[in-house]
Amino acid sequence: MSGHIVIEQLEFRGRCGVTPEERARPQPLAVDLDFELDGRLEAAGLSDDLVHTIDYAKVAQHVIDIGTLQESHLLETLAERLLAALFDEFPIGRIKLWLRKLHPPISFVTRSVGIRIDRTRLAQQVLHADPPPAQFLVQQLHRLLKGKVLDVASGSGRHTLFLASLGYQVEAVDRDEQALAQLSAGARARRLTDISSRVLDLEQPPPEPNLGHEAYDAVLVFFYLNRPLFPYLIDALKPSGVLLYETFTVDNHVQHRHPKRREFCLAPCELLSLTSGLRILHYDEGSHEGASGLESVYTAQLVAQKPLAPGPSI
Repeated sequence: MSGHIVIEQLEFRGRCGVTPEERARPQPLAVDLDFELDGRLEAAGLSDDLVHTIDYAKVAQHVIDIGTLQESHLLETLAERLLAALFDEFPIGRIKLWLRKLHPPISFVTRSVGIRIDRTRLAQQVLHADPPPAQFLVQQLHRLLKGKVLDVASGSGRHTLFLASLGYQVEAVDRDEQALAQLSAGARARRLTDISSRVLDLEQPPPEPNLGHEAYDAVLVFFYLNRPLFPYLIDALKPSGVLLYETFTVDNHVQHRHPKRREFCLAPCELLSLTSGLRILHYDEGSHEGASGLESVYTAQLVAQKPLAPGPSI
C-alpha cells in the first residue's frame, strides 16, 4: 500500500533567471509537491504520531531555504537541487514536482512557465551515481531481495556503493587493495555503513578462495571471468539466492579486440553451461549498452536462482 503527501502552491521569492537582470531581483516562484510513501501514512494514521510520517512543515522550510538562499540560472537547476535535498533528507519513494515562475518576463504569458518532474528514489540514485552502475543491474534490480549481497571482483565498488545506497548489505571482494581503499573512502563520503570489504585473490592456486557457504542472498559478477570459480559462486548463494552475471563474449573480442585475450571471453551459451544447476530467470547474449552509454559491447547477461534444498524424504 502506498500513500501520498501533497503540498500545493508553496510560494516564495527566489533569484532564478538566465540574465543578470532577472536574477538581480527576487521573483515569485511556486512549487507543487506530491510524495509517495510506502506504508507510512497507514502507520501514522494508527499511531497519530508525526514520527511515523513526513513533517510537511519541514519539507516546506527545506524548499524555501534552497529557493530563497541559492541563485540559479535555470528552473531545471533549482528543481534538481530541490529533488536532491528532499530525497536525501526524507524517506520518500517518489516525488512529483511542479516548479514555475508566476510572473515570467515573457510577453503574452498570462499565468506561469515551469517544469514538471516525476522521479523515483531509484532513478535519483542512478542519475547521481558516480560512476554509474551497469544498466543490466538497474534493469534486474527487482529480482534482488533486500539482504546480503556479495560483489565479486568489485574493483573500486561502483555496484557496492550503489546497492548500499538502496539499503542492501554488501560485501566486496577484490585482490586490488588500493581499489578497496577507494571503495571505503567512497562509502565514508556517502555515509554508507552497510559495506564490508576484504582483499581476496580470486585466482590463487588451490586451495581456492573461500566465498562462504550459503551466505548471500545475491552474488554479483561484472566483467570478470574465472571459470573454475563458478562452483564457489553457486555455493556462496543461499537457497533461492540469485546470481547476476555479465561479461564479454567472444564477439566483443572479434569486433573490438577487447579483451585482448580470447580466453577471457565467453563462448556462445557458455555461461548457461557454467550455471547449469541454477534456474534461469533471464538470459541474453548479444549487443548491449556499454559503460559510457554511447557505445555497444557484446556481452552475455544472466540472472539465475539457486534451487531450494530438497525437503526430507518421507
